[in-house]
Amino acid sequence: MTSTTAPQRVLTGITTTGTPHLGNYVGAIRPAVAASRDTSIESFLFLADYHALIKCSDPEQVSQSSREIAATWLALGLDTDNAVFYRQSDIPEITELNWILTCNAAKGLMNRAHAYKAVVQANEESGEDPDFAVTMGLFCYPVLMAADILMFNADKVPVGRDQVQHLEMARDIAQRFNHKFAELFRLPEAVVEDHVALLQGLDGRKMSKSYGNTIPLFLPEKQLRKHINKIKTNLLEPGEPKDPDDSTVFQIWAAFASEDEAARMRKDFAEGIAWGEAKKQLFELINAELGEARERYNELMADPAYIESVLQRGAERAREYSVPLLAKVREAVGIRRMS
Repeated sequence: MTSTTAPQRVLTGITTTGTPHLGNYVGAIRPAVAASRDTSIESFLFLADYHALIKCSDPEQVSQSSREIAATWLALGLDTDNAVFYRQSDIPEITELNWILTCNAAKGLMNRAHAYKAVVQANEESGEDPDFAVTMGLFCYPVLMAADILMFNADKVPVGRDQVQHLEMARDIAQRFNHKFAELFRLPEAVVEDHVALLQGLDGRKMSKSYGNTIPLFLPEKQLRKHINKIKTNLLEPGEPKDPDDSTVFQIWAAFASEDEAARMRKDFAEGIAWGEAKKQLFELINAELGEARERYNELMADPAYIESVLQRGAERAREYSVPLLAKVREAVGIRRMS
């Protein structure tokens, strides 16, 4: 007897506000590219350029980041025949759904959003008005995120722990709409990938654009070597045992190495490998994994028309889902043609 179970639909968004780095690759890009090749999963991946406007007011940065992120995913082998790869702003149904959901989302729910509360608290602690520099984009961010997810009725959404609350809000918004108007939306589930490494940056803190401690993904070889050499280490000399579990160098190594390679490096740390030698081997390991993709990335960055054509094809596929669903949403809320 054959199974009639529908494939799981998984949706991932990438905010277009910066250059992809090694932390993005290990934590999000690599697993999502692998998922894009799995025919048992319906993968939806999008460039969240409307979300970028919440954080960034530099139009050139938003545009350049969109190109870099799209080129990165394509260079790393994203299967765009299987996965639906699109730009958020190319799907007008998302912004229309965002407004409809905004009209039904409780303000009290938005008041409880962690990102908004953190800004309010920081303002109060510094003596500012609580809502100083708070835009409606920041305040309503969870509704736009809900629209992204519900537009394609995603079953699962991989997120960091800091985004779980927003997934719960999306569920709340969907339930409210379904109860009030029509059962049109699935209730999405957050997938928190605890086993995925959160890489440390050059200074030992979490690798993040906001800390300025990242290692960009497709640096030229010479620049990649320089960045790796900048990784903070302690003053232990060659021959002195080093703790791999307290080392950014080893942590990044483990994210790229096989189990055997990680075990071998752990042994080398115990035997006192020199920091310079450990960093040299780390450079060689990362460069070997990313070298071919780097060449493809550079080719893609020089051919923006091709990237655009891929995104437009993705938008056409995405709208095969969004157009009919929005028609049902409009009908449900009473936005109808006269007859």
